[in-house]
Amino acid sequence: LYESDGGNGEGEPETHAFIAKMRAMVDKEYPGRVLIAEANQWPHEVVEFFGSEEEPECHMAFDFPVMPRIFYALRSQQATELQRQLSEEINAPEGAAWGVFLRNHDELTLEMVSEEYRQAMYGWYAYDPRMRANIGIRRRLAPLLDNSRAELELAHALLFSLPGSPFLYYGDEIGMGDNIWLPDRDSSRTPMQWTPDRNAGFSHADPGKLYLPVVQSLVYHYNQINVESQLAQSRSLLHWIRNVIHVRKAHPTFGLGSIRILPTNHESVLAFVREYAGTGTHLGDAPERILCVFSFAHNPVAATIDMSGFEGAPLWDLFGGADFPSVDESGNVTLTMATQSFYWLHVGDRDPHPHHGGGGFGVGAHA
Repeated sequence: LYESDGGNGEGEPETHAFIAKMRAMVDKEYPGRVLIAEANQWPHEVVEFFGSEEEPECHMAFDFPVMPRIFYALRSQQATELQRQLSEEINAPEGAAWGVFLRNHDELTLEMVSEEYRQAMYGWYAYDPRMRANIGIRRRLAPLLDNSRAELELAHALLFSLPGSPFLYYGDEIGMGDNIWLPDRDSSRTPMQWTPDRNAGFSHADPGKLYLPVVQSLVYHYNQINVESQLAQSRSLLHWIRNVIHVRKAHPTFGLGSIRILPTNHESVLAFVREYAGTGTHLGDAPERILCVFSFAHNPVAATIDMSGFEGAPLWDLFGGADFPSVDESGNVTLTMATQSFYWLHVGDRDPHPHHGGGGFGVGAHA
């Protein structure tokens, strides 16, 4: 990063010139590689790191402001802040994409929220001072959500339905724990837990020689939380996430489509439609539309969604193919949601050659 005498070092002209030069070199000498901007700023500022059509810079940029608002919604049972942030998102230029994430190697940063918001997040997620770092929280996803399967599924379902490409931090797909007794970011950088064997199958070295120790806490011990054991359980978190990824990949709309936030009559329910015209379905040039609905309520709720423009459209579940109530003539549809649950529903006529996950593996709104 370049910093001029009168600037603050955040995306100054010299920095952008350097990134553009590096992008040209990478595209020429290392085709297939991706440059990702990790700029903790608002979308209208971060979009500068994509560059221009004449001088492209980064292929992707992390979307920071959405992430803390997902965690706020999970505890506050209010979708309003998240809805507002998603409404203000800026489309990535052609050939570029946002990177969305729930957690990664560093702290869950709280720079992009108000002080009141920050204190609420500390109270919910970092009640022990050791769980905090800088202006954020240094915890892995599963401990953050108190190992709640419902919240882990809801958070991932939201992540996988947002525009751009989702990033998964290693170990979160099996619900790995952390070690807040280790310094700084090392709490979330312990060895991957592959098996219940020595060093969690990560290394054959003497355990004392590992750079960081494997997690041996009561709930997240590597004997219990590891890839081998989850592969042996058909209902494990790992199999669930793999299935959702399979369904997501069958619908390019999730990665490439537009997003339109829909009004609902319930403060705990977030709804939006993803739309993409280039799916090449049997419907000819008709775009694919997917209704995504998420309930952050800690009890079952019913919500009416304003789907004006889709009057009379049938709805069916992407996972099991079940029919849902159609949008009524006034453009509304009312859905009953289980505690902290979600739906991915196809809007419109049914494809005679569906790509849904099929089988009996329902991952929609669960009881």
